[in-house]
Amino acid sequence: MEKAYDVPALRRANDILEALAAAAKPVRAATLAEHTGLSRSTLYLMLDTLARMQWIEKRDDGYVIGVGLFELGNAYVRHDKLQAAFREGAGAFINQHNEVVQLAVLDGVQVVYVAREDAHRPVRLVSDLGSRLPAHCCALGKALLAGLPDDAVIERLPERLEAVTPRTITRRAALLRELASIRVSGLAVEREEVAEGLACFAAYVGTTPAGKRVAVSTSVPIGRLDARREKQICIGIVQLAEQLQRAL
Repeated sequence: MEKAYDVPALRRANDILEALAAAAKPVRAATLAEHTGLSRSTLYLMLDTLARMQWIEKRDDGYVIGVGLFELGNAYVRHDKLQAAFREGAGAFINQHNEVVQLAVLDGVQVVYVAREDAHRPVRLVSDLGSRLPAHCCALGKALLAGLPDDAVIERLPERLEAVTPRTITRRAALLRELASIRVSGLAVEREEVAEGLACFAAYVGTTPAGKRVAVSTSVPIGRLDARREKQICIGIVQLAEQLQRAL
């Protein structure tokens, strides 16, 4: 296997950005020095450069992620027209069902939320943009994994899977059986496998021109569901996935 080489300056900048992204409030330079192991002189040079590029911003006595980095990251869903197609389709879904719509990509064995359109009423969510979840426990992840052959899923996942809640599937064999059903129905469902009191319905969109494997979902509190409403929402999310596939 060919040896991979890092560019030290880029690795150090990434360490700083990851520390800021994980923090809920501005991070002091002293904390960043401890986290990254950089000398004070090197750290301040990097912080100054990142701030001038607007990748980070000085806030109070610390640093936060900057608007320039947000603009660059937003290109991930903008370049292949994914964001525009999603917003249009999600808006129609929300007008009909008044439930949140989420878009995610598969990254290894995790899903990463890349877009979201909120409903006109509050709902407890776990899908902040850029957040990750294990693919095996959420409907979006199951929809994305169902787009792969079983051999590829087996290569990625161990026999025993992490339990996020008591309802999470923890055996790969059981997950594979569920993925087979999803391939037939076109719909992935999970109830309280990620968060108590929340159900999620998802459908696989496909691979974008830029090579992203994407799926779309909606999350609904179980208390707002009955058999008729669940059927309507399931049909709506499958239709939305088909619409996005055509648009892309």
